[in-house]
Amino acid sequence: MKFSEYIQYDGLGLAQLVKNKEVHASELLRVALERTDKTNSKLNAVIIPMYEQAKQRTQQQSSGLFAGVPFLVKDLFQEYQGVPTSYGSNALKKINYTPDFNAEIVNRWEKTGIITFGRTNVPEFGIKGITEPDAWGSCHNPWNLKHNSGGSSGGSGSAVAGGLVPIAGASDGGGSIRIPASYCGLFGLKPSRGRTPWGPQYSEAMHGAAMQHVLSKTVRDSAAMLDAVQGPEQTSLFRIEAPQQDYLDVIQHAPKKLRIAFNTQSPIGTKVSKDAIQAVQQTAKLLESLGHIVIEDQPHINGLALAKDFVTTWFSQFSYMRAQIKQMSGATDRDFELDSVALAAFGAKTTATEYIHTLNNWGLYNTQMNIFFEKYDLYLTPTTASVAPQNGEIATPTWQKPILKGLLKVGKAHYLAQGKLVEKVVQENLCWVPFTQLANITGLPAMSVPLYWNKNGLPLGSQFIAPFGREDRLLQLAAQLEQAQPWTPQYKNIQL
Repeated sequence: MKFSEYIQYDGLGLAQLVKNKEVHASELLRVALERTDKTNSKLNAVIIPMYEQAKQRTQQQSSGLFAGVPFLVKDLFQEYQGVPTSYGSNALKKINYTPDFNAEIVNRWEKTGIITFGRTNVPEFGIKGITEPDAWGSCHNPWNLKHNSGGSSGGSGSAVAGGLVPIAGASDGGGSIRIPASYCGLFGLKPSRGRTPWGPQYSEAMHGAAMQHVLSKTVRDSAAMLDAVQGPEQTSLFRIEAPQQDYLDVIQHAPKKLRIAFNTQSPIGTKVSKDAIQAVQQTAKLLESLGHIVIEDQPHINGLALAKDFVTTWFSQFSYMRAQIKQMSGATDRDFELDSVALAAFGAKTTATEYIHTLNNWGLYNTQMNIFFEKYDLYLTPTTASVAPQNGEIATPTWQKPILKGLLKVGKAHYLAQGKLVEKVVQENLCWVPFTQLANITGLPAMSVPLYWNKNGLPLGSQFIAPFGREDRLLQLAAQLEQAQPWTPQYKNIQL
C-alpha cells in the first residue's frame, strides 16, 4: 500500500481492508512509520516511539472494530506497561519513568485491535492549551508549520491531521480534545462525566471534568471508538447511564428537528476573532438549511466567575499532582517549567474553604445549564476564539519571568493571583480558549466540528454542547453536518 491510498481511509475503512485480507496490518504499520519518519521532524508529534512493540503486535491474531489500524496514544494518563512516559515534563523524562501497569482506557483500545506505535507530544502535565513543552519542544500544525497544534492533545491532533494515523488517543480537562480539533481541522468529542474510564490510578479526574477519548478525521471513527470504550469499571466513582443503542448505529439516522442556541461573545469578556464569529455564523446557516431552528441566546452564567472557579480547581489539583511527582521522582523546582511552578504556587495557597466554595459553584453552573436545556437541544459557540496561534505567541512575557522567579524565591508567587490580578491571570490564560471550560465544569458532552477554514487555509471548529449523557445527539448531528458539508476533501491541502 502507498501513502496516497492509506490517507484516503479512516480507521474503520483501514480495518475493513485488513478484515477482507486486502492488506496486512504490518503493511499499514509500514506506511504509518514511513509517514512518521518523513514528517515527524517537521511536526514533532511523536515523542516516544513504540515501534518494535507495534511490529510484534502486527504478527499476532487480533479482532475488533479497529484490528490492524495504526494508532498513537497521548503521553499523559494513557500508560502502557513497560513503556516510558513523561507527562510532557523533564521531571519524569530525566528519570525515564516507566509505569508497571496499563491505563484502563489503553486496555479497552487494545481490545479493538489497534496497533499503537508511539506516544504523542503534550504540554507539561497538560496544563496549557498549546503544546510547547521544554522537555520535547513545540508541536507544529500540519496546516501551517509556523502555528501550534493546540493542547493539551496537541501531538495527537498534529499526527491525525498530518496523516500519520487516522485516529489517536486524547483527553480533555479544559478543552484538550476540542482545542486541537479546532486548530487542526479534526472531529473531537469530549464525552460526559463518567462515560470513559480513568482507572486503575484514579476513580475520576478533577471531579469528573476531565475525560478520555480520541481525535479523528471522521465522525464514525469517534462513534465506534466510544462504543468500544464507554462504560464504568471497578474504580469508577460515578456510573453514568449506558447508551440505549450503539453510537455507530445512531449516526445512521438523521437527527430530529433541533432547537439550537448560539453565541459568539467570549464569556470572559476577551476578544473573539472575525474568523470565529464567521465560523459560527456559517454553521448556523448550514443548520437552518438542514431544518434546525437556530436562535441567538446563552445560559445565565457569569463566564468570568466560572473561569475563576475553573482555574482555582485546576491550579489546586495541579499543585497536588506536582507534589506527588516530586515525592515519587525526587525532582526539584528546576525540573519543572517556570509557569508550572508558578501555577502550583497559586494552587497551594487555595484554602479548603475556598476550594469547597468553588465546587459548590460548579453545581450552580450545572443547574443553569439544566434550565437552559429545557428550552434548547444544543448550545453552539466557536470552539476557540481564533485560529491556531503561532508557536511562541502565547509564551510567558519576558518581563514577567524575573518577577515570577523573584516571587517564587521568597514564597510569594501566589500574590499574583490576588484581587484584580486573578482576573488578569484568567483572561491572559484563557483568552485564546474561553469557550471550552463550561462543558468540563458541568460534565456535559461537547464536540468540535471542522466546518470552517479561513482565507489562509487555517481551520477553526464549531463547538456544540449537549445535555448530560446525550453524546448520541451530538454524534447524530455531527454525522449530518459531515454529510452536508464534508471536510475530508480539505485534507488534500496539507503539504508536508
